[in-house]
Amino acid sequence: MPYYTMPDRENLFVRRVGRGEPVLVLSGLGMQSWQWLPFIYANRKDYEFIIPDWRGFGGSKNCAIPEQDAISSHWQDIAHLIEQLKLDNFILMGYSMGATTAMHGMKHAHLAQQLKAYLHIDQTPKISVDSTWEYGLFGSHHTQFKQLLNDIYQLLSKHKNAKYLYELSLPDRQELVRLWVDFINLQSSNPFSPLVFKTALKQPFLQKYLLPIQRLDYLFWYVENYLYHNEDYREAIQQLECPTTFFIGRNSTLYPETGQTLIAQSVEHAKAIYFERSGHTPLLTEPKKFGHEITTFLSELKHAS
Repeated sequence: MPYYTMPDRENLFVRRVGRGEPVLVLSGLGMQSWQWLPFIYANRKDYEFIIPDWRGFGGSKNCAIPEQDAISSHWQDIAHLIEQLKLDNFILMGYSMGATTAMHGMKHAHLAQQLKAYLHIDQTPKISVDSTWEYGLFGSHHTQFKQLLNDIYQLLSKHKNAKYLYELSLPDRQELVRLWVDFINLQSSNPFSPLVFKTALKQPFLQKYLLPIQRLDYLFWYVENYLYHNEDYREAIQQLECPTTFFIGRNSTLYPETGQTLIAQSVEHAKAIYFERSGHTPLLTEPKKFGHEITTFLSELKHAS
């Protein structure tokens, strides 16, 4: 069955592909479960990949927004799914926000003890930057990032009852798009062409395609999460005892490679795989290597058992 009922009675869409040993796959923000298919297809005869769509995306796009923050809510959904499927001693793959959700389960629950192996894909164990950790989200540009995020948050907070971009006034709609383009440019080495931005401002039907989430209430929920998320998962992930692999983009502007490497080196049974031509999205920039390394990760586990 593709839908699983969560504690608040909402139905979460979960894609299940293949047969064999279970592998739970937790996606990044903005992803849908089908986007994993090219990278797991070769392993479908030996493994069953269990891939939920997060609330607000794909088959779960109409789920209600919980009262708690996004990461806590996601972990609650995943914990309930693990319980329903009776998963234990299973393989987990977490990418970006999915990895944060996994680390939340390691810190606040007993996820670490349930894992046979863990694949951690381009994520920091601490999003915020302070005197103890300089490798949070956007690293040295963290202050600039927080200011942009706060500007988006303040604009959206004036329209909490709006669900879609077209419900905003033209000036607010244009300002939201402008702020989001600035946010994208902060993380990209290939900024949006001014022509693209100007065209989007003149053509309202194009504006929504620049946003990662079509529903503004969900966008507000996720922006609020990243603005105020102050969890530190360093100690939790360092206590992992299962075989662990880190996929790290050498050119990741979101999560500096240095910080990710430090964490990988601090985990006893871990190794790091580097994507030399990639930033935060190796599945897009080096898709062949990404798929190959997932197969290698699973093959090494099979040979070790």
